[in-house]
Amino acid sequence: MVTQAASTDARELARLAIQMWTDNTLDGLESEFSEIIRSENAVCFIKYAEDQPIGFAQCNLRYDYVEGTKTSPVGYLEGIFIQEEFRRRGFARELLTECEKWAKSKNCTEFASDCELNNADSLKFHYALGFDETNRIICFKKSI
Repeated sequence: MVTQAASTDARELARLAIQMWTDNTLDGLESEFSEIIRSENAVCFIKYAEDQPIGFAQCNLRYDYVEGTKTSPVGYLEGIFIQEEFRRRGFARELLTECEKWAKSKNCTEFASDCELNNADSLKFHYALGFDETNRIICFKKSI
């Protein structure tokens, strides 16, 4: 079962997300998810297996330019996670489908995402779920 997250789910989302975004804190992620859940331009979905939350997806509407797209807003997959023991069962596809339906309900005709250049698992996931690669970039910075 996949459900849209409610305000009472922010802690559970954080508990799942900390497994992927390890540089964050549980409290910080809970605060972020609370804001996301209240937003008109973002949504989170939770995947349950055996009545236990085992994964989530977060997507937003992006109004700024999204690489390779031609319209605005664009539905954007900000993050997706399934606990390792539940992977390769189509659960991430279920979450992505819900994100895409939500984006369509917000009048989006395009859906996008990204991954780090060295994240081979994420790249395979995106290809497997029908995404087309639009560009590869390396970002730079320096102190001045």
